[in-house]
Amino acid sequence: MEWQKFAEEMAVLARTLLKQDSVQQTLDEIAASAVRLVDGCDAAGILAVRKGRAVTLSSCGDMVQESDRLQGELGEGPCFDLARRAEDERVFRIVDMTRPQPDWPRYAAAARELGIGSMTGVLLYTHDEDFGALNLYARRPGTFTEDIATAGWLLASHAAVALSDARTIDQLEHALQTRHAIGEAMGILMERHGMSDEDAFNVLRNISQHHNVKLRDVAQRIRDKRSGKKS
Repeated sequence: MEWQKFAEEMAVLARTLLKQDSVQQTLDEIAASAVRLVDGCDAAGILAVRKGRAVTLSSCGDMVQESDRLQGELGEGPCFDLARRAEDERVFRIVDMTRPQPDWPRYAAAARELGIGSMTGVLLYTHDEDFGALNLYARRPGTFTEDIATAGWLLASHAAVALSDARTIDQLEHALQTRHAIGEAMGILMERHGMSDEDAFNVLRNISQHHNVKLRDVAQRIRDKRSGKKS
């Protein structure tokens, strides 16, 4: 592993990730960068486990989505183990998938059928009962040596920071959009019915609670109705 070159690539990656316009673009760039920058990596993906359910957030290369699907259906696999042991372990490495894997024999057998020779993965984030991990795949057994796994860990560390920033930006943008929609809907009610701003907000809140609809959605319906759109 040429560490000086890799360090330079990590610096470029950090800037590239921060330039992405959305969480999804950040996720896709992380997966693509793993394949591009980590020696021997044939495919990479980001798997989220949400309350026990596997969701592929991004994938680059074949075998990723099928591997995620198998772990979700079987309820076993290295990514699921990482989720269960998140407080103690943040990295896994499978040197040779052709060897017996007693912790998850059904997944290992299916992974071999997919052509997976070795794997490594790094925890990206944990939140309540959810977690996300960057998983790297190679067709050849023995690909992910300790040095290569360390390179994956370094990449994932950069990715985790960028993903955290992206998630925060998305949350802020969503909050701003929600506030704008509610403010506009309140203005419509105040103009149409001569209400105070407090009364207009209470109307929106009561509709939201009574019909079990998010406040932003109630506001959007009022805006759409005024503009003549069908809900």
